[in-house]
Amino acid sequence: MPLIQVVLVLVVVGVVLSLINRFIPMARSIKSILNAVVIITVVLWLLNVFGLSSYLSTIRVER
Repeated sequence: MPLIQVVLVLVVVGVVLSLINRFIPMARSIKSILNAVVIITVVLWLLNVFGLSSYLSTIRVER
């Protein structure tokens, strides 16, 4: 996927999320959850687009 398309998708997602936050009345906690879900989804999508998602399985967390 070309870099221009990635940037356009990020701009569209940001504008849509901003419009939802501004014009749709919701409780603050629901807005926070919505924002977190969208951000996590976008980060995972970006990792997949740039091919870094395969490296996530090699990360080990030890005590």
